[in-house]
Amino acid sequence: MSALDSLYQEVILDHSKRPVGKGALEAPEGDLTASHHEFNPSCGDEIDLSIAVDPATGAIEGIAWEGQGCSISMASASILSQLVREDRLTIAEAQERIDAFREMIQARGEGEPDEDLLGDAVALQGVSKFVMRVKCAMLGWVALEADLRQVEAQRG
Repeated sequence: MSALDSLYQEVILDHSKRPVGKGALEAPEGDLTASHHEFNPSCGDEIDLSIAVDPATGAIEGIAWEGQGCSISMASASILSQLVREDRLTIAEAQERIDAFREMIQARGEGEPDEDLLGDAVALQGVSKFVMRVKCAMLGWVALEADLRQVEAQRG
């Protein structure tokens, strides 16, 4: 195993053991909220991911999730939560990250992901080589995408 693969494995294990964003959503008063449940029937992984968005700016003010499943799905949700929180993403920026993650995870290990855009999520690039694990890694990201659509509909 290369040093980089070992580092990526460490990032995934750290996030699965000490998840970021796991728990109840704390939404500032006046924010739009959305929640979405995703389930992977092939392995039983599931997640409920919630967001709070400032209706005026479109900035994601809060993200939280609850779930159960493999270390890949739980680490991926944690990494996503950390990315949204640290970069204080807007709806458009979050969608851009989701699209970049989806492209990386479906590339079967080909190409170089944008580390500036994806941060620690690049640690999940190796998952793309295992087709049965792609949905595990995508679970939280798909839930966030559904939440973004709900909030956009509320904003009109």
